[in-house]
Amino acid sequence: MPKATPVTRNDVAQYAGVSTAVVSYVVNEGPRPVAPETRDRVLEAIRVLGYRPNATARALRLGTTRTFGLITPDGGNPLFAELAKAIDKEAAARGYVVLQTGADGDPATEQSKIAELLIRRVSGLLLVAPTEDPDLSETDIPVIAINRVLSTVSSVRPQYREGARRGVEHLLEHGHRRVGLVIGGGRSGERELGWRDALRAAGLEDGPIARTTFSRQGGYDAGHELLAATNRPTAVFASSDLQAVGVLRAIHEAGLRIPDDIAVLAFDGTAETEYSWPPLSVVRQPLEQMAREAVSRLIDGQDAVEAVTYPTDLILRRSCGC
Repeated sequence: MPKATPVTRNDVAQYAGVSTAVVSYVVNEGPRPVAPETRDRVLEAIRVLGYRPNATARALRLGTTRTFGLITPDGGNPLFAELAKAIDKEAAARGYVVLQTGADGDPATEQSKIAELLIRRVSGLLLVAPTEDPDLSETDIPVIAINRVLSTVSSVRPQYREGARRGVEHLLEHGHRRVGLVIGGGRSGERELGWRDALRAAGLEDGPIARTTFSRQGGYDAGHELLAATNRPTAVFASSDLQAVGVLRAIHEAGLRIPDDIAVLAFDGTAETEYSWPPLSVVRQPLEQMAREAVSRLIDGQDAVEAVTYPTDLILRRSCGC
């Protein structure tokens, strides 16, 4: 079956009874004004004929593709999926689209993806939890880091330390004195510091720590590790929802009750936590606010490099005893 001939700008101009220049002014929103009646005729011709402007050529003329590149560490993590959705919603409201890709937690892959997006002439970059400071020396478009501070670009992130402290304090309010920690990564981050802040303020020693990956399997393995500890905790603070889900399974398999024998509270607050058993109490990241701030800074510009933080919400459900 022969392919239909693409509708051209000449076709639109002929149908609307105008010049091709006028069609261009309507499609590109300038540089010259078009009378409302004429504009309506051109738009009707575009609709009837099914004309699709060449987006790449238009972007080259205007100097922008109105497209953002979004790089996340793990597209399968519900946190990053919800954040990407929030960013896409904010961008769409401003007339932009988002091109998302993953770095798989690998610095080299992340650097390669940055280069690929720059070749595609994106109008801005959003780097979610970069694995390390990427090389942005050849980047001449705005860049925003999310969930981590970089030295050369602005960032938006939750108040990790304060949020973790509030979550652990809530566990202490239930009478727990041995609060274990499931933490991702090999270094002491803000969530670990918040855990310690709460324990120190209550005059308590550190509970057992299990360092693992930010995954369900990591949480499952960490749960077994904490249950086998000589100073087994009566409560666990997990640094991510996925870890907490794995911890829940390990506790269930051990024949223990949640929260009667061990309480659990997690950091992130994705929708997944509402459907675990029991439903998880969480420190929720302000994803919508962070997405709005990041998109606004890319589009509207900024006067200086800033590290913007937002407070978290403590959402209480059955896993902590509420």
